[in-house]
Amino acid sequence: MVVDTFYYHFLKLNFEMIMQKSSTGIILLVLWSCLTGMSQNIDKIGKEKYRPQFHYTSPKNWVNDPNGLVYLDGEYHLFYQYNPFGTKWGHMSWGHAVSKDLKTWKTLPIALKEFDNTDGSQTMIFSGCVVVDENNTSGLFAKGFKKGMVAMFTSHVTKDQKDIAQHQSLAYSSDKGRTWKYYTKNPVLDIGSTNFRDPNVFWYAPKNKWIVSVVKALEYKIQFYESANLKDWTLLSEFGKQGDTTRIWECPSLFQIPVEGTNEQKWVVMLSSGHRQNNYLGMQYFVGDFDGKTFTPQKQNEPFFIDEGKDFYAAVPFYNRPKSQKDPIIIGWINDWEYAREIPTSTWRGSFSVPRKFSLFQENGVYQLKQTPIVSESIFTEIITLNANHKINSQKIRMKDNQYRLVLNINLLASKGFALDLLKNAEEKSILSYNVATETLSFDRTKSGNVDFHERFKSIESMHVKPKNGKLKLDILVDKSIVEIYANDGEKVLTDMVFPTKKNGSVEIIWK
Repeated sequence: MVVDTFYYHFLKLNFEMIMQKSSTGIILLVLWSCLTGMSQNIDKIGKEKYRPQFHYTSPKNWVNDPNGLVYLDGEYHLFYQYNPFGTKWGHMSWGHAVSKDLKTWKTLPIALKEFDNTDGSQTMIFSGCVVVDENNTSGLFAKGFKKGMVAMFTSHVTKDQKDIAQHQSLAYSSDKGRTWKYYTKNPVLDIGSTNFRDPNVFWYAPKNKWIVSVVKALEYKIQFYESANLKDWTLLSEFGKQGDTTRIWECPSLFQIPVEGTNEQKWVVMLSSGHRQNNYLGMQYFVGDFDGKTFTPQKQNEPFFIDEGKDFYAAVPFYNRPKSQKDPIIIGWINDWEYAREIPTSTWRGSFSVPRKFSLFQENGVYQLKQTPIVSESIFTEIITLNANHKINSQKIRMKDNQYRLVLNINLLASKGFALDLLKNAEEKSILSYNVATETLSFDRTKSGNVDFHERFKSIESMHVKPKNGKLKLDILVDKSIVEIYANDGEKVLTDMVFPTKKNGSVEIIWK
């Protein structure tokens, strides 16, 4: 989760070696004092009851939407909505973390901070994106500089606790995102609205231009604009008022995804909206074509949801990926606004999914999404093939601190289904069950531990998963307070938070 542990042990080892050879210890003792403080802080974070270990969390305070996912010079950047002052939403700024492999993250100082305006109003830094302006189309960098990062974000302006405006603004960095300057002529895109947000920019090579998708949240519309320089924007088209419209639309993105087994690519619009269950939040997507101006979706008879759980929202893709990484990669926020402010964590609130690779497959002539988790090989992993009436050895996969990956290949030919108890301690358990007759996979967290902190938290999620040749494959990630379930190689995905009150829960299966 936090690579600072590595640096602590590295420095500790070198300190001990130097002390053996040095007769002067004042500076070294000061260094050791700092290291000891670092160690204590790391130990405290690592032992927090519900803090995930292979999902990224900020060391402290509130987080929500991932922002500005981008790759540059061997580093993947994760910016995110962050409150520097507490564990509840507010003072929105951009936190920042980097990774070399998408598996281990290092937290960096705050990237973009909220600021006061001369008229007495305040500007918070809402969601947005980061691009690498390698041709300096913006003119914000020195001539010939090819590694300039430009952030486009929603500048959310308030005064006397009233919303004044939401418009799109720029910031730029010449040192790989470590320091930033705000563009002096902000905003660069303003339609006079207080619900116009979440810009997501990409370079459209066929016409050598930037394209941004921005959402008109209360109208269920995405607007597409074009620009040659990231500063001056012209409206191209709108897309919306279809699919799920039960909740506001947020965090739109438009990008290409390869179709597995072919050389074909399709365009996908991804956005945050409602959920299959009433008044919860989720994400939906549309597959189609884009001609540089207009997005045209395929025909689909129902909304396509990215994740069937309650706790996956605001995901966006990485841009400027290395050439070796052909599949798009996304990260989402693990939480739900219905109870996000009340989840029973301590010094931190909110976390992020593991990165997921996207591809498309066809079923009955309709393109659908497939997701593959990117996780560390160091995570304890158990791969088991199950036939009806075969019992899992619960002791074998009992994990310290409720942290593991469980891959199950299940033969259903002689079964009516099963119930898989995860994180089981006496009557406390999270139940993953399958009904062969209805081809329904369900996750029940009503008995998962601490469920009474909010009346909307108790829930049972279900999704249709069809067996393949009588078999079901499940890839289950359990990380203290997070359960991610990938069914049939990620053709369906479900993400939920749980808050077990005990450690070392077992895994048991009951055949039906």
